[in-house]
Amino acid sequence: MSEAASGAPSEGPATSTTDSLVGEEYEVEVGPVAHGGHCVARTEAGRVLFVRHTLPGERVVARVTEGRSDSRFLRADAVRILDAAKDRVAAPCPFSGPGRCGGCDWQHVKPGAQRRLKAEVLTEQLHRLAGLTPEDIHWDGTVEPAPGDKVAPGEVPAWRTRMGYAVDEEGRVGLRRHRSHEIEPIDHCPIAAPGIAELGIETRQWPGIATVDAVAATGSADRQVVLTPRPGARLPIVELDRPVSVLRVGEKDGAVHRVHGRDFVRERADDRTWRVGEGGFWQVHPQAAELLVDAVMRGLTPRKGETAIDLYCGVGLFAGALAQRVGEKGAVLGIESGKRAAADARRNLADLPRVRIEQGKVEQVLPRTGITEADLVVLDPPRAGAGKRLVERVAALGPRRIAYVACDPAALARDLSYFATHNYRPRFVRAFDLFPMTHHMECVAILEPVGEGD
Repeated sequence: MSEAASGAPSEGPATSTTDSLVGEEYEVEVGPVAHGGHCVARTEAGRVLFVRHTLPGERVVARVTEGRSDSRFLRADAVRILDAAKDRVAAPCPFSGPGRCGGCDWQHVKPGAQRRLKAEVLTEQLHRLAGLTPEDIHWDGTVEPAPGDKVAPGEVPAWRTRMGYAVDEEGRVGLRRHRSHEIEPIDHCPIAAPGIAELGIETRQWPGIATVDAVAATGSADRQVVLTPRPGARLPIVELDRPVSVLRVGEKDGAVHRVHGRDFVRERADDRTWRVGEGGFWQVHPQAAELLVDAVMRGLTPRKGETAIDLYCGVGLFAGALAQRVGEKGAVLGIESGKRAAADARRNLADLPRVRIEQGKVEQVLPRTGITEADLVVLDPPRAGAGKRLVERVAALGPRRIAYVACDPAALARDLSYFATHNYRPRFVRAFDLFPMTHHMECVAILEPVGEGD
């Protein structure tokens, strides 16, 4: 069926003075999934669409949400499903769908199929950016769910222990729409962890507030909210359904100030309690820290007396796990850019004198340490990845094994290609679905020098 015959406008020169194609509709056959929570489709004229709210193999009417007549590609939403895929379900979240909340990508997909889509994305990124196949990296092609996250189609695991809410000018709380500053008001978020939901943030008015960030620790009963007032507004009295610490973001300095309660939460992983202050990183899924520590330590197999380096160490999770395993004759260096996180790491690991924490940018601090070799390295970089120069420095240390923890498959693939030029290859890779209903995943790659472990 042609676009004209289907009632969808055919592709042609834009008639508006700005050449915007927003609002134009095309009937398309949906192609493969792509990195970013959308699928690729082409109009009859060959124009590329990145379409959300659809699945490979479907036939849909896609409405353009971003793009001009001269754009390389257009972004679009599937607004009518003409031929549905077998893995499609009705979205369990009432706030999901075209033009609505942008927090989730795959509410309309069966849980098992979500993991298959993520596996396809990881496979494609590895092949395109690093020339690697699943066999090359000893990956069985599965994205592993966290224990307890296996739910029936139409159900949603409540996993998100950190939520960032936006507040509209009327004081209603909500979440941002996809690639937008517009706010979708909500009265609950299905993926919010019970510790978040029980605070009752979504059912209250927040006059004078721009954002509400909430944390529900999984290793303790600690609950925390961080409020950002609108310019010139006064902080309201905060009365929630559970005891909670309250912090605020200063209008003039942008710093976080304690209003009442603790300015940190206590988490639990690897048989230790971890203090995490505002600005310190901790995994969002309640089981993520334990799962990733286990995967990293199993892959590295630390030995007594070894030296190890934990880059982007945060509050010290991997550094502490390494220190426990290399023993009193071993040594661990952690490097973290955030001042508060580095201070928390020192406090968290104060009982382990074999650990040293340095604060500053990893790329600058590592060369200044004077360290020329290490047995083990953990890399847990931000979403952009480690990059070519840092990979070169890590490889120059000659570690027998490297653990790379990645939250972005494209960054992982690029960095694996850099490691390959220094004769490091993956011993194995594991992928974890620690962000159900979204396109995100977490990967652990264990690398070793070529020729070892064959």
